[in-house]
Amino acid sequence: MPKGYWISAYRTISDPEKLAAYGKLAAAAVKAGGGRTLVRGGRVVAHGAGIAERTVLVEFDSFEQAVAAYESAAYQEALVALSDGVERDFRIVEGID
Repeated sequence: MPKGYWISAYRTISDPEKLAAYGKLAAAAVKAGGGRTLVRGGRVVAHGAGIAERTVLVEFDSFEQAVAAYESAAYQEALVALSDGVERDFRIVEGID
C-alpha cells in the first residue's frame, strides 16, 4: 500500500508566534494521526520557481491516513492557531508503492 505524505512549502512567514503556536499543536496532531515528520525547516536549495523558505514533509502509512489526520479535530485546531501567520502551499500526496 502506498504511503501518504503532507508536503508544505512556505512562501512567507509573517507571524512567527502564530507559526510557533501552530507547530506545537500540529506536532501533537501528526503524532496522534500516525504521522512521522521527516523534514521540518533546515537547509533549502530552491530551483525553478521555488522559494528557499521553510519546507515540511510528513509521512503516513497510507494516503487515507494522511487525509484523516488533516481532517482531524486536533489538526483543525492547529490551523486555527496558524490562521494568517503564513502563506504556504500545502498538499497531501500519495507515494509510489
